[in-house]
Amino acid sequence: MGCGTSVTTETQGKKVLQENSDGSKDEAVKTTPPALTMKAAVLIQRWYRRYMARLEMRRRYTWNIFQSIEYAGEQDQLQLSSFFSFMLDNVTQLNGSGPDLISQLLDPLVDPWLDRESCYDQIPVPESYAGPRLSFPLSVSDTNALLSAFKEQQTLHARYVLQLLYETKKLLKQMPNIIHLSTSYIKDITICGDLHGRLDDLLLIFYKNGLPSAETPYVFNGDFVDRGKKSIEVVILLFAYLLLYPDYMHLNRGNHEDHIMNLRYGFTKEVMQKYKTHGHEILQLFQDIFSLLPVATVIDGKILIVHGGISDQTDLDFLSSIERHKVKSALRFPRRSMEQLDIGQSSRQAKRMRLTDGSRPGSSRSQSKNQRNQLTPSLRKRQRGLSRQDSAASSSSSSSSSSSSSICSPRTPSCLSPRPCPSSPSMPYTINVLQVPFLDSLSTVPPPPPPPHDREWRQIVDILWSDPKTQEGCSPNTFRGGGCYFGPDITQRLLLQHGLQLLIRSHECKQEGYELCHGGQVITIFSASNYYEEGSNRGAYIKLGRELVPRFYQYQVSRTTRKLTLTQRVRVAEVSALRALKEKLFAHRSELMTGFQQYDPNNTGHLSVSEWAQVLESVLRLDLPWRTLRPHLCRLTADGSVEYQSCFEDMSPEIPLPQVAPNLAETLFRYRTDIEIIFNIIDKDHSGLISTEEFRHTWRLFSAHLGVDIDDRAIDELARSIDFNKDGSIDFTEFLEAFRVVHKLDNKDQQFKCS
Repeated sequence: MGCGTSVTTETQGKKVLQENSDGSKDEAVKTTPPALTMKAAVLIQRWYRRYMARLEMRRRYTWNIFQSIEYAGEQDQLQLSSFFSFMLDNVTQLNGSGPDLISQLLDPLVDPWLDRESCYDQIPVPESYAGPRLSFPLSVSDTNALLSAFKEQQTLHARYVLQLLYETKKLLKQMPNIIHLSTSYIKDITICGDLHGRLDDLLLIFYKNGLPSAETPYVFNGDFVDRGKKSIEVVILLFAYLLLYPDYMHLNRGNHEDHIMNLRYGFTKEVMQKYKTHGHEILQLFQDIFSLLPVATVIDGKILIVHGGISDQTDLDFLSSIERHKVKSALRFPRRSMEQLDIGQSSRQAKRMRLTDGSRPGSSRSQSKNQRNQLTPSLRKRQRGLSRQDSAASSSSSSSSSSSSSICSPRTPSCLSPRPCPSSPSMPYTINVLQVPFLDSLSTVPPPPPPPHDREWRQIVDILWSDPKTQEGCSPNTFRGGGCYFGPDITQRLLLQHGLQLLIRSHECKQEGYELCHGGQVITIFSASNYYEEGSNRGAYIKLGRELVPRFYQYQVSRTTRKLTLTQRVRVAEVSALRALKEKLFAHRSELMTGFQQYDPNNTGHLSVSEWAQVLESVLRLDLPWRTLRPHLCRLTADGSVEYQSCFEDMSPEIPLPQVAPNLAETLFRYRTDIEIIFNIIDKDHSGLISTEEFRHTWRLFSAHLGVDIDDRAIDELARSIDFNKDGSIDFTEFLEAFRVVHKLDNKDQQFKCS
C-alpha cells in the first residue's frame, strides 16, 4: 500500500478515444468516480489509524513495564535499608558479626586523613599520566581540559579528583539549604533534570545550550549519578563548573545523591573500579558532599525547584533552618530503640524478630497497591504474633489516607503491631497505643516519642522522593516506597503559602522529557534520554527568562535510533522490557506456581486468562495490563485457556546448581542485588573474593533480612558448588553469574529487532 507508483498510474483511469466536432479523435482519460476515491482514502486512513493505535499501545505497556520494575527495585532497596537501620539500632549481635558489618555501611568511620587540607598532596602523579592536570582555583582552561579528556575516554587522576572534591566540600559548607536566584541581571536560567551518569546527554546540553558561564547559568536538579556508566565524569564536570562559577552553577540534591542508593545502582562500583587505590577516600568525600548539597532552589521568589516533590508537611521556612549535612542518607532512618518502651525483658527479646509493617497507608495510584509493602508468603508464615483477624484489621487500616510521608520506615516486629484508634475516614489516624508481649500477655503502652531529628529527616525525604498525583490529598508513596503522593490541592496550598506560582521537579522519567500536571503548576523535567532503552524517551531542559515563562527544549542522544523506523524503535524497547518482565516471572516462579495451582486443584495445567492475570498481579504487584501482555508471556490452548507453565519455559539458570534447600536458587536469583550489597559490606578490600566463612556471614545477614533459614551445612555445600577453581575462595562475580537467567529465545528476539 503506497509502496509503488506504477499500479497507481495504471488505475488512475482508462484511455478512451473522444470524437471532436470536426471528425478528429483525441485521447482522453476517464477518471475514477469521486466516491470510489473517497472510499479508498477512508480505508487507508482507517488502516493507518489502527496501525498507529496498536503501536501506541505497545509503546505504553512497554513504558509501564520499565517503570513498574524500576520502582519495585527502589522499594527493595528501601526495605533492605530499613532492615539495616533496625538491626544497627536494636540488635546487639547477629552471630557475632551483624551490626559491626552494617555500621560500616550506615555509619562509616571518617578517615582523619581526609580532614587534612593537603591530604591529596601526598598522592604522586606519575609522569606517564596523560590526562588533565588541574590547578586550583580552577580556570576555564581546566574545565575545557576536563571536557576534552572525558570525550576521549580519559580518567582524571585520583589526586585531582580528591582535591576537586575537597574544594567542592569547602564551598558547599558555605551555602544555604535553599538557594535564591534572580533573573534581574541575566537573560535566561537553564534547568536540567536527572542525568544518571549519561555523559553524552550532558555534553549535548552544553553543545546546544552553551557551557556554564555568567551568560548561561544552570540549575541541575539532582540525580547526577547511578545507573549510567559515566557517573564519575558527570559529577566531576558539574563540580568543576560549580567551583568555576559558584554564582551561576547550582546543584540540588536528588534521591540518588545518597551513598546507600549508590551501592545498589552502580556509582559505588564505578568509583571502585576506576580508582582502585583511593576509591574508599573518594567515596567518603562524595558521601559528605552529597549531604551538603542544597535541597531546593527558588527563582525570583516565584518558582520552586526541588528534586522529588512536596507533602502536606513541607515547610520551606523550617527546611531552610535544618542542618542538612546530618542527613547523610535519606535511607538512614532516625534512631529508634525498642528499649524506649521500657516494658521489660520480653520486648527486648522481640528486637531480634523479623521486621514487618503494621500500618502502611495505601497508594493513590491503585487500590491494588495497598499491599505492595506486605511480606512474601514465606515471611508471612513467620508472623506468629498476629492472628488472621489481626492481620486483616491491619491491612484494612493500611488503606486509610495519610498526610505523613513514608519510606519503608523501620518496621516493628509483628507482635508489636500498632492498634490504631478509630478516626474519621477523611482524617489520618494516629497511633495512640502499642500492644506488646509482656509476661506471656499483651500490655498496652504509649508509643515511643519521635526522635528529635525525625521531622528534619521527613522533610528531606519528602523533598527527594515524592511524586505528584492527579487525585487530591497526600498519601504515602507505596508504589515507589518512599516519600508521598501529593495532589493538586497540596501544590496549590504550598504555592499560596509561600507566594509561589510554579513547582519544577524531576525524579520521574517522561517519554517526551517533560510533563505538566496540576493545572500547569507542576512541571516534571527529565534530562537523561534513552533512559530505559535506546529510543525509549527524549531528554529535555527548561529555559526561564525574566517573564518566568518556561520554554522546553527536547533532544535525544542517538547513535543507532535515527537509522530505525518508528516501528523498529518500539520493537527494540518492547523486547528489552519483556525480557526484564520474564526475568521477574522466573524470579517468583514458586509463588506464581502456588497461586496457579490454587485455581487448578486438578493439576490440568490450564487456567482462564482472568485467573492467570489475577495471580500475576497478586504476586508481582506491578499494576500491568496482563491481558494485553499475555500473548508475549504464555500460550493458549485450543479452548482459550492459559498453559501457565509456559510462562517459564523460555528461561533457565546460567549454571545448574545443586538444590541444597527448597527454591534456594530462585531465592538467590530474586535477591541477587541485595546479596551483592551485603557482600560489598563484608568485602572491605573490594577484592571480589570472599572466604567460606565470609560467605556464611553474608548468608546470615541475608537470611535475617528475608527469614530464610538454612543451616551451615547447606551453605557450605552451596559454597563448594560455586567455588569453581576449588581454591577455597568464592569469586563473587562468578557467584552472581551463576544466578543469571538465560533467555532461550534471545536469537529469535534479535531477529525481530530489525523486522
